[in-house]
Amino acid sequence: MSKSVSIAKPNDHTPNEDAVFSSPQCIAVSDGAGGCGLYANEWSRYLIEHLPKDAPLSSFTELDEWMDGIWEAFYNEHEERAKEGDGILLNKFYNEGSCATIAAAWTTEPCQCQWMTYGDSVVFHYSSQTGLLEHSFTRLADFSNPPRLVSCKDPLEEEGFRSGIFHLDDTSVVFAASDALSHYVLMMYELSKSAEFESELMELRMKQTSNSQLLQIAAKEKFNFADDVLSPLLRSVDSEADFKELMESLYAKRLIDIDDYTLAIL
Repeated sequence: MSKSVSIAKPNDHTPNEDAVFSSPQCIAVSDGAGGCGLYANEWSRYLIEHLPKDAPLSSFTELDEWMDGIWEAFYNEHEERAKEGDGILLNKFYNEGSCATIAAAWTTEPCQCQWMTYGDSVVFHYSSQTGLLEHSFTRLADFSNPPRLVSCKDPLEEEGFRSGIFHLDDTSVVFAASDALSHYVLMMYELSKSAEFESELMELRMKQTSNSQLLQIAAKEKFNFADDVLSPLLRSVDSEADFKELMESLYAKRLIDIDDYTLAIL
C-alpha cells in the first residue's frame, strides 16, 4: 500500500511543520515542534530525508550514532541564517535550536515490522483478524505531557527512545501518525474497549486538559472502531482533499485537537 498524506493546520495559514515518507519498505513521520526554537519545519524534513530507509534504527545507540552524523551540517547552515536576522533570533537558535519528533517503521521480514520512535508521533499495527491495535506509545494520558524531542544541538536522552517489533498477519495494516491524529486513534480504540482500558481512560479524565475534554465528547459517540474510525482514516490517505475534509469534520465534532495532521501507511 505505502501511501502518505500531510496537511498544515486547517485555516491557520502557517507552514506545515510535519514531514512524512512512505515506501513499501519504510514509513516515517516527523513533527516539527514550532513552540521550540526555529526552523522546525526544515528540521523535520531534514530528519526524514536523512533517515535510513533500508535498515531499521533498532537501538538507542544506532539512533544516537545516526544523529551524530547529521546534526552538525544542519546546525551550521541554520546558525548562519539566524545570524542574518537580529540578535534575538540568533540567541533563540543558540538557546533552543530546532526540535522535532520522529517515528518510523521498517519491513524487516515478510510477517515482521520493526519500529522506532522518539517523541509523541506514533506507529500503529491493527489486525482485522484479531481486532487488536498495537502501538509504540506509552499511555493515552501521556499525550498531555510535553514530549521529548530530537534537537539539532542537544544530546538525545535514552529515556525518550522506544522501539519494538510488530508481528503481522494477512489482515495487518501498519501506519504512523503525528500526535493529534495519534491521540484521536488511540482514544477511540480505548473507548471501543472501555472496560479493558478503564484505568487509562480514567487517568486522562483526571488530567483536566484539552485532551480530557476531547475524551468527554468522544465518550458520547456511538461507533465501531474498525468501520467508523479506522476505515475512513485509511481510505482518506488516497486524497489530500479527502484527508483534509475528514480532519476538519473531526475537529468540528471536537474529537481532535487543532494541529498539522500527518498519516503514513506501510
